[in-house]
Amino acid sequence: MAIKNLLVLTVFLSVLGVSVAIPKGLDLNYYKHRCPDAEAIVRRVTVQYVSRQTSLAAALLRVYFHDCFVRGCDGSVLLKSPNKDAERDAIPNLSLRGYEVVDAAKSALEKKCPRVVSCADVLALVARDAVLVINGPWWPVPLGRRDGRISRKSEVNLPSPFAGIAALKKNFFDKGLNTKDLVVLSGAHTIGISNCGLINSRIYNFTGKGDFDPSMNPSYVRTLKKRCKPTDFRTSVEMDPGSVKKFDSHYFNIVSQKKGLFTSDSTLLDDPETKRYIDTQVATAGSSFNKDFSESMVKLGFVEILTGNKGEIRRKCAFVN
Repeated sequence: MAIKNLLVLTVFLSVLGVSVAIPKGLDLNYYKHRCPDAEAIVRRVTVQYVSRQTSLAAALLRVYFHDCFVRGCDGSVLLKSPNKDAERDAIPNLSLRGYEVVDAAKSALEKKCPRVVSCADVLALVARDAVLVINGPWWPVPLGRRDGRISRKSEVNLPSPFAGIAALKKNFFDKGLNTKDLVVLSGAHTIGISNCGLINSRIYNFTGKGDFDPSMNPSYVRTLKKRCKPTDFRTSVEMDPGSVKKFDSHYFNIVSQKKGLFTSDSTLLDDPETKRYIDTQVATAGSSFNKDFSESMVKLGFVEILTGNKGEIRRKCAFVN
């Protein structure tokens, strides 16, 4: 169910100066009585892991995004299948990592508050706290999501790095998110790392004639070719060169210089609204990015959620009860 169709309470979160309606069934104090230390426990575990390996921040944010875009934010991406046909077995999800952080947080919670906190809520908190560890923005996470029991590889239809602006906007609209959310959440690529395999055709054989994507800055293409040889599919590539370890608005500077790594980055210049946002962030050194990102992350966390008696509270995040 899209956000616009959710029955919302007349309750609003103050997210660094902006307001977001909270769907019925969620509450900032949801675990206040049954597991009052829930957020502190998740934060402690997340800090332990991410402080040792800061690249986990981007990885965990990606896991959360991939979860919410398939069956909503229900923790279904965390489920394992003996037949290898769950969401995590789909090609776009094979490179997901950071599951161990969610599992460790859930294990700690089960010792303190057995069968109370959902894996969906754990993932939402871990994603938020991981970004905070690397000095990124904070956002409130209303809690009360339930865990889904279904996870199908065949249902994984994520926004593609090869997609144009029209397809991306439809992906987001279908989840109740708007054009601003699209460009703002793309800003998470400021800490993103990809690999040569996803860009080689773009820089070596874009139309099958040994050419590169004309929407790319030629000097950037030359730089990429030095790192990625035609048959190299494994070498890592920073999505925000020079700023990948810092959560900031520098990604928009890169995109404005036609140095977006993916087609989905470059195509943000093809829409008046997304281009205007990029231009504004560049001109103001990202004056509103943190606030905007916080708001969009709150909205993302409301996508097609299960609450009340729907779903379950898993004992272990990788398996249904």
